[in-house]
Amino acid sequence: MAEHLLLVEQQGDWKPGYPRLPVVTARDYLAGGDLAAKRDLRVINLCRSYRYLSLGYYCSLLAEARGHKVIPSVRTIQELSSREIYGLETEELNALAQRLLGRRKTTALVPTAYELTICFGQCDLKELQPLARQIFETFRCPILKVEFRFQGTWRIGAIKALPITSIGDDADSPLFAALEGYLSKRWRQPRARLSYRYDLAILHDPNEELPPSDAKALARFVKAGKAQGVNVELIQRKDYGRLAEYDALFIRETTRIGHHTFRFAKKADSEGMVVIDDPDSIMRCTNKVYLAELLAANRIPRPKTIILRKENLMDAEEQIGYPIVLKIPEGSFSRGVFKAEDRSSLTRIAARLFKESDLILAQEFLYTPFDWRIGVLGRKPLYACKYLMSRDHWQIVKHEVDGRHETGGHETLAVEAVPPAVIKTALRAADLIGDGLYGVDLKETAAGSVVIEVNDNPSLDADVEDRVLGDQLYARLIGEMVERLDRRRARKI
Repeated sequence: MAEHLLLVEQQGDWKPGYPRLPVVTARDYLAGGDLAAKRDLRVINLCRSYRYLSLGYYCSLLAEARGHKVIPSVRTIQELSSREIYGLETEELNALAQRLLGRRKTTALVPTAYELTICFGQCDLKELQPLARQIFETFRCPILKVEFRFQGTWRIGAIKALPITSIGDDADSPLFAALEGYLSKRWRQPRARLSYRYDLAILHDPNEELPPSDAKALARFVKAGKAQGVNVELIQRKDYGRLAEYDALFIRETTRIGHHTFRFAKKADSEGMVVIDDPDSIMRCTNKVYLAELLAANRIPRPKTIILRKENLMDAEEQIGYPIVLKIPEGSFSRGVFKAEDRSSLTRIAARLFKESDLILAQEFLYTPFDWRIGVLGRKPLYACKYLMSRDHWQIVKHEVDGRHETGGHETLAVEAVPPAVIKTALRAADLIGDGLYGVDLKETAAGSVVIEVNDNPSLDADVEDRVLGDQLYARLIGEMVERLDRRRARKI
């Protein structure tokens, strides 16, 4: 069972009337001894300052070095040290602040500024509690003072960590109720995960219309993890602040640049976690313009492709000929992909797409009754599917104007049953991206196999991609995570 420990800078900082909890001074903790040797210790750093190279800073730094779970983490301390740094993480928080503060009607509210004190994710105003919780999840620090400023809309002006000494002698401070609640929810209860070799977080959105993995597949990942000694937990966007509690991250939510999925990937990577999809793979796969250049530079067979600007739009007509497939740089599940049958539709579709991006992609139209999808994991083929075109449509997914969608059928095959040329081309394309998990889409033509695109975050749905391998598909992916974690652990010894 995990123990928890509170650190204070001076013994007198924890007043006699405060709750009876395990408290030691920063100097005693830094001295090492029995505390340093403990492996299942969760530390709450309540020092007076987290300034760089201060006692508070070193407490968090050494806690991480000892393998203790600590708040605030060194990363959080660094983020809170500069508005330029924490400002990068406040975009979504600003939207929530505007929504909640903008509708708050009270004479106590200063028209252009407002301060909120947050203790372990709790505040004293019920209507602002969702905002307090989200700020704490983003910047996991015991006590925060947040200043909001109104400049047309409500935005976060400043975030500051407060010391335990800021509450004075008040033994009835809301801090202690919040602390007790935090300890009981996250630190005191026995957790099954403590007996596992590793902790793996799977990021998902239960409300996503076309998720990369359905609920049944996610449950199979959890089961596969348990069989290999890995505790698998499903997390959501709101759990960003807890990400460093895990050893690895597997993203099962559609990824985009400038999206919280990309921020999760970057944070996991910077924390030294094993992560699929890694930030580089997301950047390389989600932009079709980049991918087109990469495939061309490495002579990977592909349909005739041109990168278009407004000035050279007619090059598509001259060099490719109709029909022409037009694509926005970022899109998934057949979104943002259109077919131009003539010059009129070319100019109309392109005008709409150029409002979203300065560059778009024009590609030769190659109709086939199905696309190959070759799943690649760690530079090896994992699964093979034929994705059939949607009925009376030229794409796998047909999106209706009312938001509905219709998908074609599928056929899953053993990798050994796929033409070797298809597998070889898929592996060549995936190797250009990295050693993660990819779905390579190809078409078979009279001239041979051509790559349509390489996808990070490929679909892994129950009874589709796992039709041949069954539970082994999930076991192999968990096994890949374990191998990478084992290698990282070995390098640290």
